[in-house]
Amino acid sequence: MKNIPHPIQYQGSKRNLASVILGYFPKDVDRLVEPFAGSAAISIAAAARQLAARYEINDVNKPLVELLRLMVEQPVETADYYEQTWNGQLTQDSPSHYYQMRDAFNRSQDPRLFLYLLARCVKGAVRYNADGMFNQSPDKRRKGTRPTTMRNNISGVSALLQGKSAFSALDYRDVLRTATTDDLVYMDPPYQGVCGEHDSRYLSGIDHHEFVLALEKLNERGIAYVVSYDGRRGDKVFGAVLPAYLELSRVELSAGRSSQSTLLGRDEITYESLYLSPALLQQRALSASRSSYHMPLQPQYALFAAESHV
Repeated sequence: MKNIPHPIQYQGSKRNLASVILGYFPKDVDRLVEPFAGSAAISIAAAARQLAARYEINDVNKPLVELLRLMVEQPVETADYYEQTWNGQLTQDSPSHYYQMRDAFNRSQDPRLFLYLLARCVKGAVRYNADGMFNQSPDKRRKGTRPTTMRNNISGVSALLQGKSAFSALDYRDVLRTATTDDLVYMDPPYQGVCGEHDSRYLSGIDHHEFVLALEKLNERGIAYVVSYDGRRGDKVFGAVLPAYLELSRVELSAGRSSQSTLLGRDEITYESLYLSPALLQQRALSASRSSYHMPLQPQYALFAAESHV
């Protein structure tokens, strides 16, 4: 999908896979719920396609969610603050300015400072220490997104989501309890087996067993959902495959050649798994029966039946 605004550079974002993932969403969703929103790439892309009337954007990372809210509800003020912060690095040693802003953010948790750090840090990769302090280093080869570009991206996101979005920083299970049969839930939690209970990329991990129980409860309530969960690169598997008794359909999406493998001289493709819930599959089947139009599954992706789960 081209020309979709993305102010936040965020490693692990589903921005590049968004158009494929949205192909499995039903049309005319009342509310799209993202309990693990991250940079909200899926909500932004869905809003650009007008796939939902409302959006629930949640992430346990409170400064990140508050930043998203500010960009949507106060785009001019947020862009002005970013420009002022970005310009500050031009009047002194650039890395020193970054570290000053990082220290200020860790003291205040000001989401407006977080935007500058995300734009300037190495590979847009969020890193935290054991005390929950942001500790990623600056990318010394660049100064981050230019203010004009950032302003355009912020205003674009605001135009897409203003007046139709709610923001929260709750435990994902609390968010799932609010879901109804009119909603679609999209989940992109930290991969179990990659982050475990703690990883420097996340403020907190999730327990695999508890997550499976949460999905089971969604099934019992007939909630439609999509989950990005496990993946693989070559023979290396990341995360546990979700259990067969959930009766999910698993689609393996090609995320392209791994940059890490390229550096090591290997020709390995990264694949990410997408799981479709029983309620969602029923909606798709009903929609197909009412119309001659049926969106085909992308041919470059392999679809696995529930019986193939381990």
